[in-house]
Amino acid sequence: MQDGKKTLYSAIQPTNNLTIGNYLGAIKNMTALQNDYNCFYAVADMHAITVRQQPAELRAKTLSLIALYIACGIDPEKCTLYVQSHVPAHAQLAWVLNTFTYVGEMERMTQFKDKSARHADNINMGLMDYPVLMAADILLYGADYVPVGEDQRQHLEITRDIAQRFNNAYSPTFTVPEGIFMKVGAKIGDLQSPDKKMSKSAENPNGSVFLSDDKDTIIRKFKRAVTDSGSEIYYDPVNKAGISNLLGIYSVFSDKTVQEAERDFCGVGYGEFKLAVGEAVAEKLAPIQREQARLLEDKQYLNEILKKNSEYASRTAGRTLAKVYKKIGFYQL
Repeated sequence: MQDGKKTLYSAIQPTNNLTIGNYLGAIKNMTALQNDYNCFYAVADMHAITVRQQPAELRAKTLSLIALYIACGIDPEKCTLYVQSHVPAHAQLAWVLNTFTYVGEMERMTQFKDKSARHADNINMGLMDYPVLMAADILLYGADYVPVGEDQRQHLEITRDIAQRFNNAYSPTFTVPEGIFMKVGAKIGDLQSPDKKMSKSAENPNGSVFLSDDKDTIIRKFKRAVTDSGSEIYYDPVNKAGISNLLGIYSVFSDKTVQEAERDFCGVGYGEFKLAVGEAVAEKLAPIQREQARLLEDKQYLNEILKKNSEYASRTAGRTLAKVYKKIGFYQL
């Protein structure tokens, strides 16, 4: 949509509720990046079905995530905001890329091992093949950059390997993407286990603050947050992991530095501190929640955006797929 800019690709699955960690580590950064790059932002519903989903729930969560994207400031006029399954080229390219990917590479993927352990009753080929579909997602749009966290570094590397393997076998076809490793919000810890990353699929729901949580729920979770046996509030991730995690959260939600936050709470008790952090988070999320709810009431508007953007995404992806099909020798009409 935007000429003269490098292309960037990012996608989020519409499964489980997103946490404030997802907001700070992904969506907030995506909002900023849309001004500097030609961005393709997808709701990755095809990736979601590697784990069994309730069909009606998956449809509802897909639309809800689109509304959340927009409510957080992602502008569908500035970027291509679409649903992955609306562009068949994702699956079509993934099949071709499978023939350039080795079983041993997939078996070594950390997320495959982790998800196989969590879903031992459903270790399907989609679960193993997930990184190849992710490679197709990225390579279809000639993405120069992909914003990733540490847990996605391995997937980006296999994408680069597959792209280079194809390019070497035929001729330069794919852009080999670089990672943008986001730091802001990347280490938001679980409120109950601050040494662990806050997760949307955590076993203890009190450890994660979801973007859909109302103010009372947010305050309650922060009041129960793990701290330490001391009484001083200062940043020390090694010896005061809980307090440091809360300081980091307060810092980004109040638009202050950690040092400013430390000064704000000098001499303040833990109870008052945790309440203040909860209120800062609730205050920031409230307008996002209201706007998301308003957008979901206007399904026609959301559908119009998705139709327009999926058509643009399909045209862009189709050009890449046509080049790939020609190079590998598929007979085309």
